[in-house]
Parts: sequence; structure tokens; C-alpha cells
Amino acid sequence: MSVIDRFVAAVTPPESEEDRARAREKARAAAGAGDWLDQILQHHQQIEMAFSEAEAAMDASSRTRAQRKLAALLTAHSSAEEAVIYPQLSHDHKTHMAMAYEEQQAAKVQLALLEALDPLSDDWGEKLEHIKGAVAHHVYEEENDRFLHLKEEIPPADQERMTARYQEEMARYDSGL
Repeated sequence: MSVIDRFVAAVTPPESEEDRARAREKARAAAGAGDWLDQILQHHQQIEMAFSEAEAAMDASSRTRAQRKLAALLTAHSSAEEAVIYPQLSHDHKTHMAMAYEEQQAAKVQLALLEALDPLSDDWGEKLEHIKGAVAHHVYEEENDRFLHLKEEIPPADQERMTARYQEEMARYDSGL
């Protein structure tokens, strides 16, 4: 982790696990079975499991495989959100939209940097932990606030369209995951 990353982490501590659990429960309560938010919540859980797999991997080959799986999952998920969900934030929540795009782009850059590191090095573990923290915060923002606005404000017909479009976007990637 860079000096700047450490400074930012020190002055802006992450939300607690309790905060994250409360946000997830709020999002689950707002989601409908199989709708776009339900699908996103399932992907968030898959991403969390992929981080756990990467952390648990013990040898270079396993770490590289886990890192590539994580990168593929994050890329698919972020691309679907960016194509379908984030444009909906542009109507009344431009700041949320801009932050969401920026956070996901930063995660992609960090994943590329992770790929260049020796998977058995301390730097690899630190970079993975940094990415995990940034993604966890991003997920918290979506589940606690950003996506709840959309569930409250967008008419049901548009919600259905978002669900269908999100499924289409994810189907492009599912065969590779």
C-alpha cells in the first residue's frame, strides 16, 4: 500500500462490519426476487467469496488463478452496472454516479497492478487487501444508499427494463466466469 493509501485509510476509516451488514439487509429488503438489485446483491456475495478464495490461496499458481477469477468477476459486474444501473443515477444523483464510475475504474487499475506483482510477495497480499477494502466500501455505498434511491424513485416498468438489461449484460460474461 502506498503512503497516500495509508494516509487515506488512517483519516477515513472504513465502515464497520455491522454497518455493512445493516446496509446489506436494507438492500435485501428493497430487492425483489430476481430483480436487478437482487442480482447485484448475489454478485456482491460472489465477489466477496472470490476475495476469500484469493486470500486463502497458498501457492503462486492458486493465487494467480484466484486473482484472474476475481478480476473477471469484478469486470463483468462493473461493466453491467456501468451500462445499465449507473446511467439511471444521472437523473438526480450525478455525484453518486460519478463516484461509482470512479471507484470501479480505480479498482480495475489496481487489479492490473496486482497482476504484475509476484503472487507470493507481501506486496501482492497488501495490494489484494487494499483492493478488497476499496471494493467493500464501494459495495457499502451501493447497498446503503445509491441503489436504494433507484428502487424508490424509478417507476416499476423502468425497474423491469433495468432487470432485463442487467441480465443481458451479465449473460455476455457468464460463460467466461
